[in-house]
Amino acid sequence: MDRTQTYFLVASSILPEVFPKVIEVKKILSIDPKKPVNEAAREANLSRSAYYKYKDYVFPFYETSRGKVITLLFVVEDFSGILSNIIQQIAACHANILTINQNIPINGLADITISVETNGMTQNIQYMMDGISRIEGVRRQEILARE
Repeated sequence: MDRTQTYFLVASSILPEVFPKVIEVKKILSIDPKKPVNEAAREANLSRSAYYKYKDYVFPFYETSRGKVITLLFVVEDFSGILSNIIQQIAACHANILTINQNIPINGLADITISVETNGMTQNIQYMMDGISRIEGVRRQEILARE
């Protein structure tokens, strides 16, 4: 039997519902570490046994990103202060910005690529990206690469 692990990045929408529920239980427990597993599983509408069966094998993307360099792409509207707002959100999560590249705006939109080192982050990548998505003028965002 081959003991090496192969990992896949898969859209959650095609997974059986047990996997996103395991992630939900983990999220509940991370918010309230004193909460019993039984209660967190019940809140996520998952059996305790299913949680324990999969908890060591199912992880959200951001959990595998700790201590890595992540390259992010943003498409933003061209107005003063938008890059500053993005940088502030990244700084609030204590990600270390390694590079910033902003292209000249075309038709009122500019591409920004930012590489960050995630080792010292106090929040996860998903939290940071959700915060950036709420910034006025951010039209699109995605994770381009993870090293």
